[in-house]
Amino acid sequence: MADLFVPCESGQARRGGMRRRLYLAGRACLARIPSACGLCQGDARGGSLCRFCMAAVLRSINANTARCPVCFLALADPACCADCSGRAPAFDRIIAAFDYAPPGDLLIHNLKAGRRFTSAAMLVGLLAQTVRTAAPALPANAILVPVPASKASILARGFNPAAEIARGLASELNMACRPGLLRRAREGGRQTHLTRRERAGSVQHLYDCPSRVDGAVIAVVDDVLTTGSTLHRIAQQFKSAGAAAVYGLVVARTPYSGAGKPGL
Repeated sequence: MADLFVPCESGQARRGGMRRRLYLAGRACLARIPSACGLCQGDARGGSLCRFCMAAVLRSINANTARCPVCFLALADPACCADCSGRAPAFDRIIAAFDYAPPGDLLIHNLKAGRRFTSAAMLVGLLAQTVRTAAPALPANAILVPVPASKASILARGFNPAAEIARGLASELNMACRPGLLRRAREGGRQTHLTRRERAGSVQHLYDCPSRVDGAVIAVVDDVLTTGSTLHRIAQQFKSAGAAAVYGLVVARTPYSGAGKPGL
């Protein structure tokens, strides 16, 4: 995996740099164009959110609420994290743009169920801004890796939401995106209606890392983090393959209705 870390001056690298410059130039132009807000359809710019909807999406994140320093869960009891108390996470830290609650959850629904790719750009922008201002900062040499979707999900939607977000985030943050570093070992079922304990069992042996990643800092990208079970198993795989650290970059963090109770 030596080529994972050596700067590449090939034509492919130059083309990648050109694509990023074009992407950023396009975003800068788009930001000046009046458009409808992605939620209320009121006045906005650049296909984003109006200031009122933006404030509503970020309200819970900006509230003075205790958060788990590892998984970013909002805590009723600062001394007890519902998701980490029953299982020490293999990942090092989660960075999330907002809580998975109204009205922000509608942006993710619009992307995943409604195939509104304008929502992808909004989500990328929100997550990129969060990563830029995160403290402590995400290491600049982190490699972005989207969570692979199942074949059934891709056939139903026509795309992998995590991959769309990871590609946009790579352009925004000028980071490498390497989807091939993680693959789905088996299909598995949907986790939407599973309990926290069932989610932990359902992701056993679901993903694997096909190559060594010795010394790499991996940033796993996903749309929503619920219990952390998926990222926990993925982090275990990457650390077994030699990763120095594994972060989770997620658009939304699901609140826990029984915060303070053991998660698993």
